[in-house]
Amino acid sequence: MSRHMISMGGRRQKAVDDEERTLIVPPSSSGGDLPDQDASATGFIYVLAFFSALGGFLFGYDTGVVSGAMLLLKEEMNLSTLWQELLVSSTVGAAALSALSGGFLNGWLGRRVCILLASFIFAVGGVILSAAPDKAVLLVGRVTVGLGIGIASMTVPVYIAEVSPPNRRGQLVTINSLFITGGQFIASVIDGVFSYMGRGGWRYMLGLSVLPAVLQFVGFLFLPESPRWLLAKGRSQEARRALSRIRGDRGVDEEYAAIRTSVEKEKKGAGLVISRILSHGPTRRALIVGCSLQMFQQLAGINTVMYYSATILQMAGVRDVKQAIWLTAATSATNFVFTLVGVWLVERVGRRKLTLGSLMGTGLSLTLLAVGFLLAAQHSPPTTLHPVDAQNSTCRLYRSCEFCMLDPDCGFCYREDDSRVYNSSCVPVNQASTDNAAWGRCSNQTEATASPMWAYNYCPTSYSWVVIMGLILYLAFFAPGMGTMPWTVNSEIYPLWARSTGNAWSAGVNWIFNVLVSLTFLHVARYLTYYGAFFMYTGLVAVGLLFVQGCLPETKGLPLEDVENLFAGRLCSCGSSSATRDVHYVRVNGRGSHPSDSDASDAE
Repeated sequence: MSRHMISMGGRRQKAVDDEERTLIVPPSSSGGDLPDQDASATGFIYVLAFFSALGGFLFGYDTGVVSGAMLLLKEEMNLSTLWQELLVSSTVGAAALSALSGGFLNGWLGRRVCILLASFIFAVGGVILSAAPDKAVLLVGRVTVGLGIGIASMTVPVYIAEVSPPNRRGQLVTINSLFITGGQFIASVIDGVFSYMGRGGWRYMLGLSVLPAVLQFVGFLFLPESPRWLLAKGRSQEARRALSRIRGDRGVDEEYAAIRTSVEKEKKGAGLVISRILSHGPTRRALIVGCSLQMFQQLAGINTVMYYSATILQMAGVRDVKQAIWLTAATSATNFVFTLVGVWLVERVGRRKLTLGSLMGTGLSLTLLAVGFLLAAQHSPPTTLHPVDAQNSTCRLYRSCEFCMLDPDCGFCYREDDSRVYNSSCVPVNQASTDNAAWGRCSNQTEATASPMWAYNYCPTSYSWVVIMGLILYLAFFAPGMGTMPWTVNSEIYPLWARSTGNAWSAGVNWIFNVLVSLTFLHVARYLTYYGAFFMYTGLVAVGLLFVQGCLPETKGLPLEDVENLFAGRLCSCGSSSATRDVHYVRVNGRGSHPSDSDASDAE
């Protein structure tokens, strides 16, 4: 009886497999159309990557556009330092929360539905921002787009990786990173164009994100779900159909079988993965390295530069708002171009050398930025007139423009003749009205025939070029190394069973420190001065350089299965077994000698 049942079961399974194959390879009288099918499949995979990476574009656009919009918003809505930081960091904070829930949503709804959800949220957020009547509604809109960013940042790379053929996976996943920096560049150009509209121009800057969001939403209505997710949910026939559509019918059976085997192995190892990671020596060390790289990426100040670049340029003495916004576009273009350089260098130079070189250049560039602000502070124009009508205001106490600029409630009034500043005063900004009130007060407080100048958030200086050069060099060094390598290294250093969780935790660290840096920059700059803030970031980069030098192994050219062996010891040291010094993790016992066989259990 049992043999009969086994025989029947085998025939039934064969019938199911045959039926599934007919879904992918329909009967044909000729096989001559396979080359065309392969060509169409190649085109289709790039269509998938393009519509997926629109999520990365929206990520870059919505985080980058606020830099220029903030210059208009802070004057039109009289935003305090705290409100400026809230409008920037609220998006990042919301992204952190939605990214943490993104793993659950991806498992429950699937990759395709999550991308549709993210694009819908982007569109809703763009509408809210463009119609916002006050700063409270602006905050709601920024939180909304942040929720979309968090979901997209987790889902898009996973979807592209799961639908890509192995020989194109690296190239296609990289498209998402390029779209992020491309989105930041386009955002800065949009900021420049609409800065000429004056009041209300920020509505177009923030609201135009609706267009790519709608394009992505409509595109994904016609695109397939990830075959891997479908198989994990037991929807084998749908998985075969999706895989057939993506691959163009060739080699689908073999790939389908490999995916099914992988999914079955993952189900056997089900459990709390983070507990397994923390109890497994090599994987735990890999997680420490991966999370630390993401932390130092943010502590190097990249999102201070990207979110506040227009503000930083204005702080450096760039008087015209439109000029500051267009200079921001130049810095964003630098970021985009040198991200491409990183893609070209990563397999030629290696991860470790590229990261070390990037950190050294970043540290020198931050030093140049700090020196530029220091020179401007040392040559800051003195205040020669002290208004007597500034009751209950600290503005009358400041004796130079430098300290007047650091107070968001004050502005600097002065007259200029052949680059000479005279008849200057520090007066309060009327928070209850527009900037015209402060301008009128400025006119009343100065005594001369020349027209008075009103400087808010900056001081007249001849050292702006030093800061601009520092910003461009910073992005040129940061983008190819620290801009991309933390993500690349994290995708390689974990074993298959820990890869998703390891990347999720390291990405969470990235978002947490992103929030920390973006929420505190203006306050840090106010209390440490601008040059003090950038000297602080220089010091943090130096710590990161020491960490990478001591603890980051080279993974270039190694099969993923061999990468885990790089972390198979307890301590991290530099060895010289090759012509170039690389990091090796070596097993040692408490007395510093080589371990016995029993000590190897720590690496198991």
